[in-house]
Amino acid sequence: MPHFARRLVKKKFLMKKDKSTVYLETSIVSYLTARPSRDLLAAAWQKATVDWWDTQRTRFGSYISDIVIEEAGKGDPKASAKRLDALSNIPILSITDEVVTLSEKIIEEGVLPIKAIDDSLHIAIASIHEIDYFLTWNCRHIANAEIKPFIQNVCLRNNYKCPEICTPIELMGVYQNG
Repeated sequence: MPHFARRLVKKKFLMKKDKSTVYLETSIVSYLTARPSRDLLAAAWQKATVDWWDTQRTRFGSYISDIVIEEAGKGDPKASAKRLDALSNIPILSITDEVVTLSEKIIEEGVLPIKAIDDSLHIAIASIHEIDYFLTWNCRHIANAEIKPFIQNVCLRNNYKCPEICTPIELMGVYQNG
């Protein structure tokens, strides 16, 4: 049995998990709190994010990291205050030595460029902490169909399960009537 599978089995016996878990990458809170956009795609993503936040978020145990806090705190003071307020009651996952090592492997193996070090840290944090879903609008480096298999392979080769990387549209739940 692979190392991560033993940890998952052990975790299930030690912790009664009532809800699936989700890591909220910074783009989620950015779209959630942004001024309405005139760009059609950005407006659609904003709407999808607000809809997910309002209707689906409570189905999950939500988590963030200090990197999310740092990124959300940048920029316009009023906008950053809105982002930080939205994040204020969400538990923060730690950045451990294991997280740093996995993040470095994602970069070293060429899955992400060095300029995307924060993105690799987000992925590593969610993977090390055994988060079920990774919610993001970062389709350049994270929620990218061509890159996701490589991210998953690096995690698996290092004995970690990669969370399911998705956008709010993909995590809207199952509809009762169709």
